[in-house]
Amino acid sequence: MAQFAIIDAPSILGLRPTGVQYLPEALKAAGLTTKLKAKYAGKVLLLPYNSERDKSTLLLNPDTIRAFSLQLAGKVISVLHKKQFPIVLGGDCSILIGNLLALRQMGRSASGRYGLFFMDGHADFYQPEASLTGEVADMDLAIVSGRGPDILTDIEGLKPLVLDQDIVVFGYRDGDQAASYGSQDVYETNMHVFDLEKVHRLGITHAASLAIEKLMNDDLAGFWIHLDVDVLDDEIMPAVDYRLDGGLSFSDLSELLKIILGSKCAVGMDITIFNPLLDVDGSITHRFVSSIVAGLS
Repeated sequence: MAQFAIIDAPSILGLRPTGVQYLPEALKAAGLTTKLKAKYAGKVLLLPYNSERDKSTLLLNPDTIRAFSLQLAGKVISVLHKKQFPIVLGGDCSILIGNLLALRQMGRSASGRYGLFFMDGHADFYQPEASLTGEVADMDLAIVSGRGPDILTDIEGLKPLVLDQDIVVFGYRDGDQAASYGSQDVYETNMHVFDLEKVHRLGITHAASLAIEKLMNDDLAGFWIHLDVDVLDDEIMPAVDYRLDGGLSFSDLSELLKIILGSKCAVGMDITIFNPLLDVDGSITHRFVSSIVAGLS
């Protein structure tokens, strides 16, 4: 296993300055870096936040998210060139754009196609006109798969950043809610969809193994792991801004990560949406870090 390298990417450009920007410091203070024996690979500098939706795209902060994504992509590529495994600490889910942009830039040069293992309590598949807020954090999966305004979907002419058939959507549980707002449906794509009901029905080990099999069959150079902490059960992970009943357990997450890492095809991961300001005594942070370390070690 390659050495882990931590990149701080505490962007709130795709959400609001609610507290998710403190995710990197909280996880590191709880021992993530030391327990994984990880290197520190630096921080992507924050850019100015604008609370007004852009009139042409209906997005919040499209220009600054593009600029942030380009900077983040550069850091991820630098880590990958050192044969290290980047762990990118958000921030909100819009950081997924920069991470996949890095892989797409690398794939363009020679190393082939990359996929995405997307773990999230929400499908994040809204189109701008269906989003109540314009927050890119509720449409990051749509954007990286080429759906949405070109300013974010077609950076450097590389649209899409990942193909539908190279994506696993795992553990989401907001299908009915998203449909009620008029969101696009991941089930109407060629993505490999494992919603929470399906994961529970199959069991975490079988579901994870099947999901990995789908990606392995696609002849990929590797894949990225996206982990939004709200994929975890609301009872154990209430420190998120958009709460939903149900979800995975900490032991589920550890088992899932073990299986994903065991494939030897994962090339990096990000962790998003955890809000330390909602973890009053720090206990959630420590349990979460323990589950991550158990899964990655």
